[in-house]
Amino acid sequence: QVQLVESGGGVVQPGGSLRLSCVASGSGFRINAMGWYRQTPGNERELVAVAPLGSSTKYAQSVKGRFTLLRNSAKNAVYLEMNNLKPEDSAVYYCNVVDPGAKYDYWGQGTQVTVSS
Repeated sequence: QVQLVESGGGVVQPGGSLRLSCVASGSGFRINAMGWYRQTPGNERELVAVAPLGSSTKYAQSVKGRFTLLRNSAKNAVYLEMNNLKPEDSAVYYCNVVDPGAKYDYWGQGTQVTVSS
């Protein structure tokens, strides 16, 4: 079983920055990919960025050049540095972990990011 603890959401003005953190804990798990998704009311959850083990990080087109995903495999942690935030980045952000031995992905509880003046 894996528990994901997220932190770092909040309210920021357009053009501002935030850093999200996610740490995975538990026993008997292996992590292949770690990443972040986001969701707004009435919409599907969408990929923001993902770092597969041994592969390059992938970003949604809408965040390229503004967001950076950092992965610390030794700490089972992943961070999302978000710069030049826009109102359309407002969403609940979810940490995601893929364990190849698990039936389902693991998800964090979600953290709200609001970009507003």
